[in-house]
Amino acid sequence: MSKAAELAKLLDTLHHENLFRNDFYWTWEKTDDEIASVFAVADALRDLRERNKSTRVFDSGLGISIFRDNSTRTRFSFASACNLLGLEVQDLDEKVSQIAHGETVRETANMVSFMADVIGIRDDMFIGEGHKYQKTFMDAVAEGHRDGILEQRPTLVNLQCDVDHPTQCMADMLHVIHHFGGVENLKGKKVAMTWAYSPSYGKPLSVPQGVIGLFTRFGMDVTLAHPEGYDVMPEVEQVARDNCAKYGSSFHKCASMEEAFADADIVYPKSWAPFAAMEERTKLYTAGDKAGIDALEKRLLAQNAQHKDWACTEEMMKKTRDGKALYLHCLPADISGVSCESGEVDASVFDRYLVPLYKQASYKPYIIAAMIFLAQIKDPAAALRLLDQGRGVRKAF
Repeated sequence: MSKAAELAKLLDTLHHENLFRNDFYWTWEKTDDEIASVFAVADALRDLRERNKSTRVFDSGLGISIFRDNSTRTRFSFASACNLLGLEVQDLDEKVSQIAHGETVRETANMVSFMADVIGIRDDMFIGEGHKYQKTFMDAVAEGHRDGILEQRPTLVNLQCDVDHPTQCMADMLHVIHHFGGVENLKGKKVAMTWAYSPSYGKPLSVPQGVIGLFTRFGMDVTLAHPEGYDVMPEVEQVARDNCAKYGSSFHKCASMEEAFADADIVYPKSWAPFAAMEERTKLYTAGDKAGIDALEKRLLAQNAQHKDWACTEEMMKKTRDGKALYLHCLPADISGVSCESGEVDASVFDRYLVPLYKQASYKPYIIAAMIFLAQIKDPAAALRLLDQGRGVRKAF
């Protein structure tokens, strides 16, 4: 039996029906079975592609991508995922669209969705705005479908908002699962989700929030470490604490990178902006206060510079379990002596983990494709079997 067939059999045992024709905003809104279903379909699609099987379940249709922040990995991962399933990608560039001339979100949502099956949106820059924009956009699409404007309702894949980065964190977790040889081997593993110094300011909070919101569902010991004042959203910390009670995991905070790294099995040193500062920035942008924004940036860069010792160095890595913790990063990393003078990680550490880092990134297209697959295919297990048994090939010669 092929791996894809085995995973289709597993999918039969999982309750994933609520993913069909539904949106994917935050991981903690999804059940354990739904999360497991995304992982199963992602692995099945990867197996099919590795065996040169066609995975085209659409013969037409669009995947609309809207990136309101810069992106390389996620942009190409979304395009790869859509192409894998047979969808064509159209990127909505707000700078050259009628949005620049005052077109409303409601109008844009309907105008781009006539033949769309999935909408991928990244809007992560402003606290209180990213998730709200995604909801506003999809509410308009749902209304257009109800009114008969759209013959189908496309589903949303959150490609990063101000709260969560589900495609990234689920790709991270699938990498971790494979690295340690299965979900059953994760219980008790120590995860250090730590702040790290960056010479830039304003990095989103959604990756650390996504990590603590997801990894605590797998029985692991998750530590969130950051200097004083670099807090994340308190409601997401509560999600992590609630997970501990349910899954027998643990979550705690500390203000020491050394403490977080001590005996860690997994380390994720990543810079982010303080929650309070991100709230302040949102208010300043809303008010159009450029002088206030410039002053905030100057203040936050000075604040960051006080914590240059928060870096993933060779000495720091020696503190981890046998000095060989799995190093994770969503990329691009601020590499000391390479991309900046001082940054999140030493070049020697980064170079040593280059292959696993690229493997980590390679799971994202399949995670996104799995989200689309489960949202658009009513019987995904049967569809996987047909793809596995079919004679369609991706490359004929």
